Amino acid sequence: MSTFPNQAAPSNTSMAPTFLLVGMPGLSAVPSWWTIPLITIYLLSALGNGTILCVIALDPTLHHPMYFFLFLLSVSDVGLATALMPTLLGLAFAGVHAVPASACLLQMFFVHVFSVMESSVLLAMALDRALSICRPLHYPTLLTNDVISKIGLAIAFRCLGLHLPLPFLLAHMSYCHPQVLTHSYCLHPDIAHLACPGSWSAVYSLFVVLSAMGLDPLLIFFSYGLIGRVLQGLGSSEERWKAGQTCAAHLSAVLLFYMPMILLALTDRLRVPVPQPAHTLLSYVHFLLPPLINPILYSVKMKEIRERIFKRLQPKKVGCAQ
Repeated sequence: MSTFPNQAAPSNTSMAPTFLLVGMPGLSAVPSWWTIPLITIYLLSALGNGTILCVIALDPTLHHPMYFFLFLLSVSDVGLATALMPTLLGLAFAGVHAVPASACLLQMFFVHVFSVMESSVLLAMALDRALSICRPLHYPTLLTNDVISKIGLAIAFRCLGLHLPLPFLLAHMSYCHPQVLTHSYCLHPDIAHLACPGSWSAVYSLFVVLSAMGLDPLLIFFSYGLIGRVLQGLGSSEERWKAGQTCAAHLSAVLLFYMPMILLALTDRLRVPVPQPAHTLLSYVHFLLPPLINPILYSVKMKEIRERIFKRLQPKKVGCAQ
C-alpha cells in the first residue's frame, strides 16, 4: 500500500475529517499517464450508453419490457461511471489522495446505489427472458405496462431504501484506525472497516450485501437454469440457437458484472495472497468495464438496436421527390 506523508494516526474520533485514497500501484510517480485511458473509457461509456438511451427513448417501436430494462441498465452504467470519476481523475490529474469525509460518503452512496441498480436490472432482465422463453403465450399478459412500472419503482425503492441510511450511520460512527482506504474511490466496506469494533453498522452492511449482490446472481442463474431446460426440449438446433441468441448479450453482461466481484470476495474471504496491483485492477474491471462493454454487447447481439443505430447514423437524403 502506498504511504502518505499526512497519514492520520489511529484515533477514536466521531468522524474522520478526511479519507486517504490509494492510486493504481506503480503509477503514483506518473499520475498523468493513466489520465488518458480513464477519460477515454468514460467518454466511450457515456457515448455508447447515451446512444442506446436516445435510440430507445425516441423510437416508439422499442417501448417494450426488454428495451425498458435495457434503458435502465444504460442509466445505471452512466451513473456508476460518473460517480467513480471525481476521485479517479483527481488521483490521475494531480495525485490528490485526501478526500473530505462528506464528499467520500456522497460518492460511496451513489456508487452503491448504481451498483445495486445494475444488479436489480440484470435480475429483471433475466426474469423477462425466462418468461418470454418459458411462457411465450402468457408473456404479454404477465409483463404488462402496469407490471413494468411497478418493477421500475421497486428497483428505485430498493436502491435508495437500502443505501440511504449508510452515509448517516457512517457519519456518526467512531473510527479507531488510520483513515486510509484500499481503493481509488470510496466504498462502504472500506470505510466501515476503519470503524471501532462493536458497531452494528457491519450487521446492516452484511444485510445489504446479501439482499442484493448475494441474492440477485442466485436468482439470475436459477432463471437461466429454467431457460436451459426449456431449450433442451425444443425440436431443432436452429430453434435452440435462435432462442439462445436472445439471451447471449444479457448472459455476457451478467458474467462481466458479477465475476470480478465474486473473485474479489473470494480472495478477501479466503485470504488468498493476491498482489495489490492485481486486486486493484480487478476492482477497476468490476466497476469500469461493464459501462464500456454493455453498449457494445447489446448493439452487436440485438438486431433491433443495431438497425436503429445504423439508421440514425445514415445521412438523410435531401432533394425533390420524383
